[in-house]
Amino acid sequence: MAPGTLVSRAEQVAARLAAVRSAIEATGRDPDSVRIVAVTKGHGADAARAALGAGLVDLGESYGQELAAKAAELAADPGSAPPRWHAIGRLQRNKVRLIAPHVGLWQSVDRAVLAEEIARRAPGAAVLVQVDVTGEPQKGGCPPGEVAGLVSRCDDLGLSVRGLMAVGPAGPPPAARPGFLALVALADRHGLEIRSMGMSGDLEVAVTCGSTMVRVGTDLLGPRPTRTPMPGVVA
Repeated sequence: MAPGTLVSRAEQVAARLAAVRSAIEATGRDPDSVRIVAVTKGHGADAARAALGAGLVDLGESYGQELAAKAAELAADPGSAPPRWHAIGRLQRNKVRLIAPHVGLWQSVDRAVLAEEIARRAPGAAVLVQVDVTGEPQKGGCPPGEVAGLVSRCDDLGLSVRGLMAVGPAGPPPAARPGFLALVALADRHGLEIRSMGMSGDLEVAVTCGSTMVRVGTDLLGPRPTRTPMPGVVA
């Protein structure tokens, strides 16, 4: 990609970032109180570079191979600071080793065996416990009643539990409100600071409910290209 094209895309992402920050401010929250994670999954490394060029530091990936490949490619860029990578998708245990050297925050810890593997591959890692607030099993998350036990297990393993994460339900954005409020209440109960909830479609609802971290893809980087998995590779 020509340098001018990349600069143009970074400027485009910067304009979209300003719009996201304005949407947060319109809810009555200080935009600086909500960390924005740019979700680069499905996009190429140039999208990650554009996000970094727009001033974003936190990048989120759902697929192990994509995260590892982009991290390696960006690390080879001369003179550029590395992003803080967030593992945000449902994670298979056998992918932990692949991405452990790169991940700054593991957002989707939803079961003890996954926490155990992270502790083995990345001792002391910062994690969020993912909570199922929708009853939609494909989205992952531990049941709310099991949060205390999983937080305790992570603590016992030496992991640093920074907060909770949730994915909102399918449907209109207001439908996410009860689950998001429940997540905030759980975080308060356990004295956890980070409440990672809200994406492009339900960002404003999440922020009004008390989100401290939003995961934004489309509203920053545009629609994801059609994903073509590598032959024989399972993300």
